[in-house]
This record gives sequence, C-alpha cells and structure tokens, in this order.
Amino acid sequence: MNIENLWGEYSSNLRAFLQSKISDRDDVDDLLQEVLIKTHNQIGTLRSKDKVKPWLFKIATNTIIDFYRKRGRGVSVELDTLWQRENEVDIQLELSACILPFINELPPETAEVLRVVDLQGISQKRYAAELGIGYSTLKSRVQRGRSQLRTLFDSCCHLELDRRGSVVSYESKSGSCKGC
Repeated sequence: MNIENLWGEYSSNLRAFLQSKISDRDDVDDLLQEVLIKTHNQIGTLRSKDKVKPWLFKIATNTIIDFYRKRGRGVSVELDTLWQRENEVDIQLELSACILPFINELPPETAEVLRVVDLQGISQKRYAAELGIGYSTLKSRVQRGRSQLRTLFDSCCHLELDRRGSVVSYESKSGSCKGC
C-alpha cells in the first residue's frame, strides 16, 4: 500500500475531522502531521485494504485523545465518556460516506464552497479573499449550503443530535436514500 496515495486520498477528510474537534489551526496542522507519522509507522499493521478509512480515523481519534491528555485539562474522563466519544466517531465515519454524494447533489457553486471550506479546511476569510467577495457574503453562502446539506441528510435519515449539535445516532428512512 502506497502511503502517498493513501494520504492524498484521505488527508483532507482527516483535516476536516481534526478541525471539528480542535479549534486551533496550528494544533490541527501538528496533529495531522502526527497522524501521518503514525500512519507511516503502522501501515504494516493494516490487515485489510477495505478498512483503510476507519483505521485512519481511529488513529486520528487516538491522536486527539492523546492531545487532550497531554494538555491536562484537569478534568477526569470517565470510561462512559470515552465510549461515547468513540461511538460519535463511529457514527461520523458511517455518515462521512454520504457527505460527498450529498454535496454533489447541491448546485455547483454551493457544492464548491462546501468542498473548499468544510472538506479541504480552507478558512472562510481566505477563500472569500481568493474569490474577491466579502467575508460576510461567503459566510452566508456556507451557512446556506450547510442548511441545504442538512435538508438532504434529513430526507435520507432521522438524525439524533446532542446539545452541541453532534450526531449521536441515526436511522435511515427506508427507500429515501440515494446510494450513500
């Protein structure tokens, strides 16, 4: 298995995942590099090429947990809390297969904005500058696009969210999903 191809295919998804858990961009960059190093060192332990994505996201999840442990938030973590975090990651991994097909169903301009901002992790301010439009204009487009994406998810699945808006469970609405 070629690490360059593997990283080229999954690094933007891993970056987006890390950004959803870590607020500081520099920390995200550091953790992404740490995930790359761990991936390189552990690639020989991968048993099945079919399970590359879950394997990578498990490495990323463990890296995030280590990051918060090293930071010493001063909060003791209960076993149930760790299980709940892993469960959230599993659900996010399952639903991540639906994101790109749903984004591709959006109008082209909206789809491109979400790909760049949410999947590639480019900041909204930077992307607005690249497009030559106002930050507030782009911010509105991103919010509208996310709302449209949520509508597509709602047409396919019933999502149960926690108080922070993270998906804690989902149930597919029979016959309403288009192949995700």
